[in-house]
Amino acid sequence: MAGISTFSVYSSPSLCISYSTTSSSSLSLSFSNRSALLVRISPRTNRFPGAYCSLSANDIKAGTNIEVDGAPWRVLEFLHVKPGKGAAFVRTKIRNYVNGSTVERTFRAGISVEEANVFKETKQFTYREGSQFVFMDLSTYEETRLNESDMGEKTRWLKEGMECSLLYWKDKVIDFELPNTVKLKVVDVDPGLRGDTAQGGSNPATVETGAVVTVPLFVNVGEEILVDTRTGMYMNRA
Repeated sequence: MAGISTFSVYSSPSLCISYSTTSSSSLSLSFSNRSALLVRISPRTNRFPGAYCSLSANDIKAGTNIEVDGAPWRVLEFLHVKPGKGAAFVRTKIRNYVNGSTVERTFRAGISVEEANVFKETKQFTYREGSQFVFMDLSTYEETRLNESDMGEKTRWLKEGMECSLLYWKDKVIDFELPNTVKLKVVDVDPGLRGDTAQGGSNPATVETGAVVTVPLFVNVGEEILVDTRTGMYMNRA
């Protein structure tokens, strides 16, 4: 069933109402004394047709999603600068969700910047078929397929049954996020490099996904380890 919610909407330079839902929903909008307007909203956009969100450059911070030159970007770093002479500005480092490129961009303080409506959904990685990775929504059993060429090196930590977050922009998958920590089984270590475990040291180990992780010498084949997917570094034994 579609959910029905009622809002009183007033005049504003831009219109953007956030509305989270897991199914198609309808909103009944009341404009002063005029008749109500029924609008159906896509659960992945949470927007009114033709509406957009904007924010002031002064509100930009790390983690903000913005739209620049028709593409979605994530703010990685920001710095508000107030020079002795001239107008204040915001210096940022931003990453393109689509192609992964990182650039520096400067915005004049106070100008409006369009916010990129990036929507996140949890999916389970179920299996690989050729060059495609198949993810399933455990609520609807809907499958989403991503090409290996679009996924980058993060696939080296993927194993069947793992829950990930798919990121959508304008109803298209633009990125996916792994859990920060994954548990993986060691399937191979080089016995020629084991040496004296009491003296410390490290050894390259191959885990069940095929990735190679540098581990302490005391880690053996068959053991499970925890790996930080952001850095690819060994954390500890599971």
